[in-house]
Amino acid sequence: MQLIEVPAKTGYVWFRQGIWLFRRNPLAFLTLFFTYLLGMTLISAIPVVGGVLPLVLVPGVAVGFMAACRDTIAGKPFFPTILVDGFRAYGTTVTKRLFALGGVYVVAMLLVLAASALVDGGTLLQLMTVGGSTGSDSFENSGAPLALLVSLVIYVPVAMMFWFAPVLTAWHDVPPVKAMFFSVVSCWRNKGAFVVYGALWMAVSIGISAGLSLLLSALGASEYGVALLMPALIVLLTMMYCSFYATYRGCFGVQETDTTTLS
Repeated sequence: MQLIEVPAKTGYVWFRQGIWLFRRNPLAFLTLFFTYLLGMTLISAIPVVGGVLPLVLVPGVAVGFMAACRDTIAGKPFFPTILVDGFRAYGTTVTKRLFALGGVYVVAMLLVLAASALVDGGTLLQLMTVGGSTGSDSFENSGAPLALLVSLVIYVPVAMMFWFAPVLTAWHDVPPVKAMFFSVVSCWRNKGAFVVYGALWMAVSIGISAGLSLLLSALGASEYGVALLMPALIVLLTMMYCSFYATYRGCFGVQETDTTTLS
């Protein structure tokens, strides 16, 4: 394993490679993403542990999605069962480490939500953990928008810790604490590339949302906005998930042994 420092423009390369990966097998990736959403929804419905268990599983599922990307580059087919690849394919030690990472992720997310409670009195925390709904006016007046912004800022170091930690643990036999440390170091060394990478995905998502809204408004069909926007955003999210593998290849100098390369 080798930590590599790349120029800021590499962020565009990762963005482009994520789209390329998705286009290699769009149906399989969309099926994988829908399976992930369905699975997490069903798990969330489990009494008592349903609010926490999906977060515990995030690192292992992340390894599964990365494995799907790796197989796609190698020209191998994959099935939705690859989502649990991290928990079954690398031995009991890796499985325990991925669950340990999941436990740390739960604690980190609770701390992020707890910080948001200091801003809005717990409105956002209640919506995220207990559920419920609130009107747009009451949501805006509750301080929840500011709490959401604070949560996103605080989540950045959490994302840095877990961006590469699962795959380092599963594929490179790195213990959880070291894996989170190496993940933070790699993200920080390549912060310029990640800024470009994140800005591109944000710009595309905003552009698609705004473009569809304007188009439907011009056609007098605004009521169909959600029906059209959701599929577009799901495709976009799936592409972004594919691009996570590109960031891993770029930051750790991974080169596949087959003749297929990311373009």
